[in-house]
Amino acid sequence: MSTDTSAPAGLITPELVRLDADLGSRKEDVIASLAAVVAGTGRATSAEGLQRDAMAREAQSATGLPGGIAIPHCRSEAVTTATLAFARLSPKVDFGAPDGGADLAFLIAAPASGGQEHLKLLTALARALVKPAFTAALRAAKTDQEVVDLVTDVVTPKPKAASTDSAAKQATSTPAATASAAPAAAGAASASVASETSGKVVVAVTACPTGIAHTYMAADSLVAAAERAGITLKVETQGSGATTPLPPSLIASADAVIFATDVPVKGRERFAGKPVIASGVKRAINEPDAMVAEALTASTDPQAARVAGGGAGAGAAAATAGQGGDVSFWVKVRQVLLTGVSYMIPFVAAGGLLIALGFLFAGYRVTNLPTGADDILLNNSLWNLPDVAALKAADPTLAGNALRDSALLVYLGAVFFKIGGLAFGFLVPALAGYIAFGIADRPGIAPGFTAGAVAGFSGAGFLGGIVGGVLAGLVAYWFSRLDVPKWLRGLMPVMIIPLAASIVAGGLMLLVLGRPLAAATNGLTDWLNGLSGSAAILLGIILGLMMCFDLGGPVNKAAYAFATAGLAAQTPASFQVMAAVMAAGMVPPLAMALSTAVRPKLYSAVEKENGKAAWLLGASFISEGAIPFAAADPLRVIPASMVGGAVTGAAIMAFGTELRAPHGGFFVFFAMQPFVTFFIAVLLGTIVSALVVTLLKATAKTPVAA
Repeated sequence: MSTDTSAPAGLITPELVRLDADLGSRKEDVIASLAAVVAGTGRATSAEGLQRDAMAREAQSATGLPGGIAIPHCRSEAVTTATLAFARLSPKVDFGAPDGGADLAFLIAAPASGGQEHLKLLTALARALVKPAFTAALRAAKTDQEVVDLVTDVVTPKPKAASTDSAAKQATSTPAATASAAPAAAGAASASVASETSGKVVVAVTACPTGIAHTYMAADSLVAAAERAGITLKVETQGSGATTPLPPSLIASADAVIFATDVPVKGRERFAGKPVIASGVKRAINEPDAMVAEALTASTDPQAARVAGGGAGAGAAAATAGQGGDVSFWVKVRQVLLTGVSYMIPFVAAGGLLIALGFLFAGYRVTNLPTGADDILLNNSLWNLPDVAALKAADPTLAGNALRDSALLVYLGAVFFKIGGLAFGFLVPALAGYIAFGIADRPGIAPGFTAGAVAGFSGAGFLGGIVGGVLAGLVAYWFSRLDVPKWLRGLMPVMIIPLAASIVAGGLMLLVLGRPLAAATNGLTDWLNGLSGSAAILLGIILGLMMCFDLGGPVNKAAYAFATAGLAAQTPASFQVMAAVMAAGMVPPLAMALSTAVRPKLYSAVEKENGKAAWLLGASFISEGAIPFAAADPLRVIPASMVGGAVTGAAIMAFGTELRAPHGGFFVFFAMQPFVTFFIAVLLGTIVSALVVTLLKATAKTPVAA
């Protein structure tokens, strides 16, 4: 069987078309039927494997689109040739579109190695589907061959026709041209602005999590709406393919900007000061005319939300502020907190692992050696190593570890411990700084770090970092919205906002909030230290459930942040919490790896390959290794993972196992006390979780997808 995906004639044939077909009442039935059609033509080795991979993609986000369209798609090991299968459904089937069921369904199947071809097919088809003439022609088609001709013309147009069309767009500089169409079109955009001074100019950015279908459909929907409104609108599509940025001159001349994105905008600072309408990407597909109208209104409204200056970070509050936003308040809060946690984790990982190396080389008592780690570093060097015999004589507990018999290793351990401690000292300031960054972008970083440093000084710790970061971000964001003279605007993001917000946020933390938050932090620490017996086991169960609920998502991150923040307390209870969190987080990928090894027939070829990789990912404490399995079958994989995680968390707390490193899995065995009980706890959870998920899958008749 040929694996050439470039021949236009091979993408869709009459054998792959079903007109006015009843393929069932659920999207699972439609996908299964179309997968069987693809396999029946010899383009896939397994209909079941293709169906499973398509449903795994469906579980990530719905593929139903407004106007009665569905485009389920996937890359699959079962596919040998890039293929489009089409069905005109009767009756309609719900694929998750906001306006109801779909009567036009495309299954786009690409080989696992055909990523670029898959992207090209999906992008070309998606852009055609927003054109009413194309969908009307599909609904009116009388024969299978007529559908094949229609689809082939838009997916793989003849080179001459494509060139002519592109040239025509560039020559006339119509509003329908987008910045992502081709570099030449983007370059011509700025030249066309001068000839369109009679109308408004709006620029837009579209981006969805996968960067394929919705990204380009939103772009074309906005362009079509702008054409109806008689204005110029240029779009930068930040998709999976190469992105062609909008020219700076075009952005400078724009009257307003539209952000239709589900992910942070890349290069957002380029649009600083422009009136902004922000929403999720689907609103641009569903309500493009409303968004264009809102952009025109914002362009003349001095009170309209504007893009704050700053970097290309999340900027949750600023990016979603203004009219037309469809992001809820709680989603914004989650985005802001996750921004802080995400940027904090590298400090935690680097600092914590360096501290663990210090423990490995110099022993756990490196923090209270008779002369102290600081004195070792100040009074010794590689050419003047510390006197290990004297250290042991002063503190007999240092004996018994072979690594500490070496003066060189003791010195290096002190070096690692000190560097790690300094890096770990940025934990709270980094958390606060990047929470503020998530709210106000770059102007919020300095006041956020300042508020975090004050929280550390006052003993407010992790709670103080969160409160200080939110406070600093809100203050900085408020200052960024002030209407100041034009000559002062350039100084606002780099000097005035950081200075004023640091004074306000830092002052409030130091004078008002620091001591109450410190008392709350101390109370939490005392509570943890006082846990024993059933209370400690219950905490382990809760942490285990949280770690396995969303596999690297907000709940998982909350549990992890709680544990890593507690490491700073250096108490047995905090070390046990860290052990419970890491051990439970290792269970989901290890359990899926075990299940795929024991019952391989329950899994597709792709999942079996993912299972092999999951052994290492789980052993390294990378919970995300289970995401491919959870995406394909969340109603079985996630509950099974949570059961195993709860068992592991409870076992860790029951054993009293301690862990002094925040990451690394089994590879930081030297930071576990004792390692044997840590290993047993992970093994118990892995076996339980693997057993549950295997039983659930073995007794199921069909795959379950969200």
